[in-house]
Amino acid sequence: MQHEFFEVDVFATGAFNGNALAVIAGADGLSAQQMQAIANWTNFSETTFLLEPHDARADYRVRIFTPYEEFDFAGHPTLGSAAAWRALGNHPQSEGKIVQECGVGLVTVREDQEVFSFATPPLRREEPLTPAELEEACEGLRLESADIVDHGWVDNGPGWRLLQLRDTAAVRAVKPRAKRPKVGIVGLNAAAAEGEPAYEVRAFTTQFEDPVTGSFNGGAAQFMRSRNLVPARFIAAQGSQVGRAGEVFINDDGTDIWVGGRAQIRVRGTLEV
Repeated sequence: MQHEFFEVDVFATGAFNGNALAVIAGADGLSAQQMQAIANWTNFSETTFLLEPHDARADYRVRIFTPYEEFDFAGHPTLGSAAAWRALGNHPQSEGKIVQECGVGLVTVREDQEVFSFATPPLRREEPLTPAELEEACEGLRLESADIVDHGWVDNGPGWRLLQLRDTAAVRAVKPRAKRPKVGIVGLNAAAAEGEPAYEVRAFTTQFEDPVTGSFNGGAAQFMRSRNLVPARFIAAQGSQVGRAGEVFINDDGTDIWVGGRAQIRVRGTLEV
């Protein structure tokens, strides 16, 4: 079988400095085992598969795989999948609003030229970390409890823990251990001028540091907004310690928190299965 194949640069500020995503179209004939094998082979942080929707309100359905597991939801795969779906010549049922079906249900995506934005799903878990969870996260990132300004779960699907550090320099200085839980860190940029990132983010899975992470940025925005630490519209930066320069555009419209970024197709071809 042949499938259209895309590699999309998501949250990029220039060529090859965002988070790469592989997208396979017309994947209804593939089994979950085949999808997992392909995602392991591409070895990107995530690979997505475009399918016909089950819900008539959705424009398409997506399944999201890391090299090791399937996610119900993830941010940069949502934006990159929407960009690939549009590049295939598709048009949404409702003008200006793309509706994606995935494991957490329906997710709305807005398109503004090459910038795509998703409405952050409700948090499944948002309480403070337990002392044991905090200790495990600190141990994994070589941090002391005194380094932590605030903390909590920001789980909207992938299961992120959040640690707020004192500033962006503290975020950049973290040297994680090989063995650690999935955890993201945030540090405010107190000197940020208008148009500059309000804070810097790093996100660590149990296997690697994710270059730019939509799901964690969505949860982090909910966390930071609930504490009145950031305005309704701002930029977050991520990727500086892995050779990337990602920008995430956050917009709280009073109803939803929108997480956006540029989604630029770098590779288009055919995948043979």
